[in-house]
Amino acid sequence: MMRTLRFLHLWVGLILGLPLLALGLSGTVLVLEPELRGLFTPSPTAAADTGAAAHSVAEVVAAATAAAPPGAKPANYAAPTEPGGTATVRFQAPRRAPPGDAGARPAGEARGPGGGMPGISVHIDPVTLAVVRTPGLDATIGWFHRLHGNLLIQDRSGRDLVGYLGIVMSALGITGLVLWWPRPGQWRQAFIVRKAAKGARFHRELHGAVGIWGLLVFLVVSVTGVAIAFPQTIAAGVGSALPMAAQTQGFAVPKVTPLEGAEPAGVDEAVAVALAALSQSGPRPGLALRAASLPQSPDQAIRVVLAPPGGAMTSAVTLMVDPWTRQVVEVRDPSAQPAGNKVTGWMRPLHEGEGLGPVYRVLVALSGLLPLLFAITGTSMWWIKRQNRKAGAARAAAILQSAAE
Repeated sequence: MMRTLRFLHLWVGLILGLPLLALGLSGTVLVLEPELRGLFTPSPTAAADTGAAAHSVAEVVAAATAAAPPGAKPANYAAPTEPGGTATVRFQAPRRAPPGDAGARPAGEARGPGGGMPGISVHIDPVTLAVVRTPGLDATIGWFHRLHGNLLIQDRSGRDLVGYLGIVMSALGITGLVLWWPRPGQWRQAFIVRKAAKGARFHRELHGAVGIWGLLVFLVVSVTGVAIAFPQTIAAGVGSALPMAAQTQGFAVPKVTPLEGAEPAGVDEAVAVALAALSQSGPRPGLALRAASLPQSPDQAIRVVLAPPGGAMTSAVTLMVDPWTRQVVEVRDPSAQPAGNKVTGWMRPLHEGEGLGPVYRVLVALSGLLPLLFAITGTSMWWIKRQNRKAGAARAAAILQSAAE
């Protein structure tokens, strides 16, 4: 049994090492995205320090749209995360530029692999409506998002593949725990790397010690990654064990019915509707707009996310607003949700290192480096043992040959 488990653990890790390595390293980069943006994004102009009021969401979106490529549709608005920061408008980009069009692309656009759909983010100073340009950073971060989200595969199969790799990663963590499990009297040594360890023993002890210390966070990140890739499947499973209210999963928004002859509400009016509806359920001081979706078709609701300034997304309240009837059609309030909804609602924050403080966030960032360490130590163990077997076979052959002579 253990021999078979060791064989599977080794060869699954060797064969799938590269894609697992890509998911781990890209995950570390994305957890550190706020720090990277803070380091490389130019500060907005000093106009914000004069006390001037910020422009409306619609005005910020309009300024971003003017800077985006023709045909790009605004899909999401993200409010500044701190005073004096920039607002970000994410666009659903046009599928492909016209043949022969070699014109310059605006700040934030990064062409997708194989000439496919690029990802576009435009950063706007909400006070001056000036574009804050970070083309290289946006292109790089966008590439890492696509690598981590779908391995640069543009259709749904990429997301499914990432989900299956998450299952593999979880299985490797569990089988690694079984293979690591020490014999009686060897528990202390199993948690450390001894100074005298050399060669294959050093790599084995490093592999096991780092693995056991990082196992819990590694498994949490792997399992929640599976939940993000397959939200409906995981929600159905959670709902079979815990009470759960019906709601849209992930970033999906409910469908609404357009009203003939009516004018839909804009994003600012939808935010006002959401705030008014939330105030009717009791006082909720300190909530401010964190993000809002921008409908891509007339039958889509507007998703409004409200959270305390600087607060974690685990405390955010999400309201779905029908722009035609100007009514809230769905509320995701962590403080009032059934247990099943709370469980599924924690999946993305746990995966992204949010909600449990800075120490947990650092641990999640470091967990992305574990596949690299496992790949190095695992491959080294296999290679050293392989060379030792070859050397042993050669010595045995030499002994037999000398005996025959």
